[in-house]
Parts: sequence; structure tokens; C-alpha cells
Amino acid sequence: TPFILLSSACFMRSSPRFHRWLHTHPTFGPLLDNWHQHRAVTRKVKQRGALFILASFSFSIWFVPHLWLKMGLVIFLVLLITWFLRLPVHESVAKQEENH
Repeated sequence: TPFILLSSACFMRSSPRFHRWLHTHPTFGPLLDNWHQHRAVTRKVKQRGALFILASFSFSIWFVPHLWLKMGLVIFLVLLITWFLRLPVHESVAKQEENH
């Protein structure tokens, strides 16, 4: 999610064509729209993001040879996962079932 948001911001000025493609993409478009309108992500995105953050950091921590690098990765992991889990959740209304 952070990399998609960053790429959207970068391409907004450098390549309007790619920025438009990114926002109309079936996978990335709804995520970007949700972020720009509500500054939030869906529960599904939050769960996947947390899982991938934990998996990638665990992999890195396992293979880094120096203790000081492992400690730095652990500190960065705690900061990143804390920030990510505190993002607000907003489900898209179009995808919810109606209540009758």
C-alpha cells in the first residue's frame, strides 16, 4: 500500500498517462480512491499488508548476519507495523450488501 500511494504521488507530476492508468486499474484503483477520499484502507488490505510486512521483515531478520542490523530491523518493524495497524478502516459502500 505505501508503495502504490508513493507511485501515485510521483506519477501525478511526472507521467499523467501512467497516473491515470494506475487510478483506473481494477486492483490499484479502488485502493487509491479509498485512500484519497477517506484516508483509509479496507480491512482486507490491512490484513494482507500486515501479513506481508511481518513476512518480509522476518525473512530479512533471519538472514541478516549482524546483530546490530537485526535490532535495527526489529525497531523499524515495530514502528512500521504500529503505523500501519493504526490506519483507519473504511469499507467501500459499493461492495457491501444492502441491509433490509
